[in-house]
Amino acid sequence: MATRYIRNTAILAKIESTYGTDSTPTEGANAILISNCTINPLVAQNVDRDLVRPYMGASEQLVGTAYVELSFDVELAGAGAAGTAAAYGPLLRACGFVETLSASVRAEYNLTTPVADAVSIYYFSDGVKHVAKGCRGTVGIKLSASGRPLLSFRFLGLDGGVTAASPSALTLTAFKVPLVVSEPNTGDLLFGATYTAATPTLTGGTGYPSQGIDLDLGNNLAYMPLLGGESVEISQRSVTGKIVLDLTAANEVSFMTTVKANTLQSLGIMHGTTAGYKTMIWLPSVQLLNPSKTDVNGKLMLGFDVRCLPTASGNDELKIVVH
Repeated sequence: MATRYIRNTAILAKIESTYGTDSTPTEGANAILISNCTINPLVAQNVDRDLVRPYMGASEQLVGTAYVELSFDVELAGAGAAGTAAAYGPLLRACGFVETLSASVRAEYNLTTPVADAVSIYYFSDGVKHVAKGCRGTVGIKLSASGRPLLSFRFLGLDGGVTAASPSALTLTAFKVPLVVSEPNTGDLLFGATYTAATPTLTGGTGYPSQGIDLDLGNNLAYMPLLGGESVEISQRSVTGKIVLDLTAANEVSFMTTVKANTLQSLGIMHGTTAGYKTMIWLPSVQLLNPSKTDVNGKLMLGFDVRCLPTASGNDELKIVVH
């Protein structure tokens, strides 16, 4: 028997023009450069027959409505040229972002309500092709010191069938090599700064040394097994995160005052050094909660939970800028 390998996994993803209709992604145009991939190919709501018979023993279960669950990581990097869509843009759109391009300047990914976009995903697993249609998901953003900048996606999709198939050669040139999150490559966490879209830059504010930031988009995903119209819906989101800061004693007192007063402030971070290969995370209104003291190699640091809130205009609690 031939050995099959997890490494022989490939993912294709393409925005659907009609929800739940296979958009037929191709290896040449829609391949995704991934790591840490998993699939649950049939999450079924099985129905027990529970038959009454004159002897003990189980009844078979009927395979009921079912969906597919997928997760994988994608490196958070620039597009190679300012104003160009990021290669992972379709995945962000299926998580509730809208892609806005400004030629030669930036690509912005802003949140939207309701979520209209979805992707078809082909998941090749060493000789087997799983098709998931109408996929919508959620994403975590990891900018942790000394690590790769990552987008960690989780999708639910409609079961589109399984066949014995392998992909042809993948075209992955749109995915650029990221820089490690480090002092030379990444700025301080900036509190109270202002985002200027035309540049794009963060100006003003106060920077603090940190271990980076981890964010969770917090989409509420639900498979809806309706007769004649099954779907995956995003019904709510709650963007949260965690930070660990290197603070002076005076800084700690100030931050504790901020927490107790329920103060809202902006928070942003820039990553990258060369135009076309930069990314920015912008949170215009965050609340710090649950302060904790952390031992980092003997150094005393302060951790906080981060709650990201929309402003009065809404759909703006998290912005990703590729530039």
